[in-house]
Amino acid sequence: MLLHKEIREKMHGVSEVPQSVIYHIHQERLLQIWVPKVYGGLGLRLNQGLRLLFDWSKIDGSLGWMLTLCSGANFFSRNLKPEIARELFSNSKTCFGGIGMIGGTAEKQTDETFLINGLWHFATGAPHLSHFTLNAKLTENGNPLVDESGSEIIRSFVITKNQAEIIPNWKSMGMKATGTYSFKVDNVKVSEDYSFIYDEFFTDDVLDKIPFRIFADLTLLVNYLGMAYHFSEEAAKIRPYLNLDFFNNKIEESMEKVIDFADEIESLLHDSKLIVSEKQSEIHDYSSNLVESLSHQILDIYFQLGIKASHTDSAVYQVFCDYFTATQHSNFRREFGE
Repeated sequence: MLLHKEIREKMHGVSEVPQSVIYHIHQERLLQIWVPKVYGGLGLRLNQGLRLLFDWSKIDGSLGWMLTLCSGANFFSRNLKPEIARELFSNSKTCFGGIGMIGGTAEKQTDETFLINGLWHFATGAPHLSHFTLNAKLTENGNPLVDESGSEIIRSFVITKNQAEIIPNWKSMGMKATGTYSFKVDNVKVSEDYSFIYDEFFTDDVLDKIPFRIFADLTLLVNYLGMAYHFSEEAAKIRPYLNLDFFNNKIEESMEKVIDFADEIESLLHDSKLIVSEKQSEIHDYSSNLVESLSHQILDIYFQLGIKASHTDSAVYQVFCDYFTATQHSNFRREFGE
C-alpha cells in the first residue's frame, strides 16, 4: 500500500496520474465512495466522503480533483437500473466520468436504442475512465423530441471508453495531471438500459435526496481547502518563520463548518424534511465567499515567498497553479459585475 508521502512524490511534476497510484485507488475503491454497498461500493456517508476528499486534495490538487469528479460521476450508479449498476460496479475498476454540458444528440431507433453523436468538453480523468457519461438531446428522424411543456428532452447515457475518442486538449497552467480532456462520439448505438435521468433514483438512501447544488458545492469546496492546506505546508518549507497560524486555523475551522453542513443536511433528510432553497443558498454563498477569501490570502502569502516560489519545478508553484486553475471552475467563479 502506498503512503501519502510516496503518492505526493509520485504526483510531483507529472502530466498524468501514475499507474501505481491508479492501482492503489482501485484497490481501495476510492472512486466508488458514493456507490452503494449493495453494488460493491463503499457507500460512505456525506461527512465521511468529504473528509476523504479533503485528505486526498491535501496530497495533490490534481489527484484530489480527479477523485472528486470521478467519484461524483460514479454517484450516478444510483440512477441506473439496479441490474445494470450491479453488473458495472462488480468491477472495482469501474469509473465513470463526463461533463454536465449538452454536447450532442441521441437519435431514437426503433428497437429501444439510441444513436449518439457529439462532442463534449471537458471530462476529468479521461485516461483512467472505464465509461463516459454524457448528456444529449433526444431526436427522432432528425427532429428534437419535446415533453408536454414543449421543452426539448435531455437524457443522460453511459458508454464504454472504447466507444469514445479522447481529445487531449488540456492547456491550463495547473491541474495538469487531472486528465481533463474532451471526447467525441460518432454513431454509437446505446441501449435504453444504459440511459438515466439524474434526479430519478432506483436506490433508497438519504444521499439520493441531497440537492445536486449542495453536493457539488461541498465536494468541490473540500478540494480548495485541501489545496490551501498543501500550499501552506510548502510555503512553510520556503519561509519557516512566516506566521501562517491565521491561515491554517481558517482552513481547520472551515473544514469543521463543512462537516457541520453535511451533518445538518443528512439529519434533515433522515427526518424526511425538505432542504429549503435558503439553506442551499446559505451553503453556496458560504462556499463562494470562502474560496474568494482563501484566494486573496494565498496570493498574499505567495508575495512573501521570494523567487524560489516561482521555480516551475517547485512544489509550491505546482500547488499555486493547481489552486488558481481550480478557481476557474464555474461553480464558484465570480461573474463580472457581481
